[in-house]
Amino acid sequence: MRALGIDLGSKRIGVAISDSDGRLAMPYEVVQRSGDRQRDHRALLALAAEGEVEAIVVGLPLSLDGSVGRAAKGVLAEVAELGATTDLPIETYDERLSTVTADRNLIEMNLKADARRKVVDKVAAAVILQAWLDNRAAQAPHSTDPDEHPAPRPSRP
Repeated sequence: MRALGIDLGSKRIGVAISDSDGRLAMPYEVVQRSGDRQRDHRALLALAAEGEVEAIVVGLPLSLDGSVGRAAKGVLAEVAELGATTDLPIETYDERLSTVTADRNLIEMNLKADARRKVVDKVAAAVILQAWLDNRAAQAPHSTDPDEHPAPRPSRP
């Protein structure tokens, strides 16, 4: 399942996409906020169509204690607006510290501050999407198909 990950910011929106197997998230795009939320949503849905995604995952900025604060309420309201314009399923996923994690990863890659600012939003979206993909894989029922997991061959004496 290919999914689109979104990190909603006030100035920029980070976008990530998964591979077609739904195993690996990759930074994809940064959408500059236009001041028109509907236009921004159309841009996001165009990226979803371009990537042929089956689901959208939006980072939810919960407070450090896990509560839904002002920022999370704003994201939930925007997710509701976006959801009214598409048939794609939209899920929110805890994004606490995703931008910090993305920035640390970029620092480890020795990117200068200017270069980091240009990509941190889409890298943060990839961090969120990867966490969602990993969680989804961990919760998936394991297959009992014998062709997928063949029985071990007996060893020879």
